[in-house]
Amino acid sequence: MMDILVASRNPGKVAELKKLLGHLAVNVLSLDDFDGIPEVIEDGDTYEANVLKKARAVYEATGQIVLADDSGLEVDALRGLPGVRSARFGGEGLTDYERSMKLLDDIKEIPEEERGATFQCRLAIVGPGGLEKVVSGSCRGSIIQEPRGGSGFGYDPIFLPSEYNHTFAELSPEIKNRISHRGRALEKAALFLDGYIYSQMQK
Repeated sequence: MMDILVASRNPGKVAELKKLLGHLAVNVLSLDDFDGIPEVIEDGDTYEANVLKKARAVYEATGQIVLADDSGLEVDALRGLPGVRSARFGGEGLTDYERSMKLLDDIKEIPEEERGATFQCRLAIVGPGGLEKVVSGSCRGSIIQEPRGGSGFGYDPIFLPSEYNHTFAELSPEIKNRISHRGRALEKAALFLDGYIYSQMQK
């Protein structure tokens, strides 16, 4: 069975990716399974730049096939912010809840019909022999007035996906994983990995 290292220490993100990869013949590892991996500063101007920087650095440190994620919430009323800065929005050291409340405060005067937003995800797969692949996924929705739901992580409690009456944090994991930006990106990544695993078995 092939090892895939998810380049994250976020337990919610690791659990979500592990569940989404469950149908593949892979053993999913996380950064917590390794010692001495340096922290990667995601200072790129795009999701692609950040995710490739992280995946390449973790691959160089471990030699494992790496699956890295960079996601962001782009709010129309904030001209696409927080975007690639979503994980650091409002400053360092804030909790997910505090970041969400900061965002809600920034758009508190915006009417409901103008609170559109898009979740973006880029996944990078980096491994031996020059293996590099980036896939994307997105999910359109809107920002509600106050947090709802106890599941998920990040901005999930304030994001209402289009055509649903429940936030990401209220939806079951099965539904969220089917419609979310990360779920859509991982569907593409899983197809690629499936083909890669098959090709390696033929050698």
